Amino acid sequence: MSAPLFPDVVVNGQRIPAAQVAAEAQHHAAPRGKPGLAWRAAARAMAVRALLLQEARRRGLRPAPAELAPGRFETEEEALIRALLDEAVAPPAPDEAAVRAEWARDPGRFRAPPLWEVSHILVQCDPRDAAAREAALRRARELAERVRARPRDFARIAQESSDCASRAAGGALGQLRPGDCAPEFEAALRRMSPGEITAEPVLSRHGWHVIRLEARADGPPLPYEAARGRILEAMEKAAWARAARAFVAELAARAQISGVDLAPPHGAGGAAETAAAPG
Repeated sequence: MSAPLFPDVVVNGQRIPAAQVAAEAQHHAAPRGKPGLAWRAAARAMAVRALLLQEARRRGLRPAPAELAPGRFETEEEALIRALLDEAVAPPAPDEAAVRAEWARDPGRFRAPPLWEVSHILVQCDPRDAAAREAALRRARELAERVRARPRDFARIAQESSDCASRAAGGALGQLRPGDCAPEFEAALRRMSPGEITAEPVLSRHGWHVIRLEARADGPPLPYEAARGRILEAMEKAAWARAARAFVAELAARAQISGVDLAPPHGAGGAAETAAAPG
């Protein structure tokens, strides 16, 4: 009898049913036609979460849930993971020489915020509703194919089809700076070149976006004094992520785990940050 394609995950005797992993996999991106990649990412994240919770309880941690926003508090499990990582992961802060050396390696990387001129077509949906999300995606892909085939008709198609008030202006959103739009939308803009239309619609809390970057103006390079805070923060985050991955690897080496390989795919980050993230 062959093994199931997606087995249950077992971490030190704690079973995580495959159906539970499949439900979590909906929150992990994967290329079209390769659902197994999303499943494996979800399985790794859930296995790491189980390891961290087991270790937090073994240490007898009992943190009070922190308030994340007015009236919104951590769950008990989120508080346990936060307390464990606060206790176990404390990399040394980068010194001044290291921060300056990082800046000097390529000062052109550190610039004032860019300015984007953007148009889009929105296919509105509630991303939490799987059926509505998939139906909206099909419509967004059809619209994307139309505007890629006839870029000059972008404004007309936006006027006819967009669910955003910007349709009155042919989908034009004007000039945007970092922080002016949804994080997923901004991430797509950072990868685009002027005149480019997104190859795949971009999902945000508003629905699916077909984006065209009309123009971009990169900010000028920053002097060391202006860039220092940003560089220090990035180096501290990178050091914390490396230390968290090392801590999880140490837990995994002592654990009995089946159903998932906790080694991340080549070129991918570890699951510690995902497991530690609230929500």
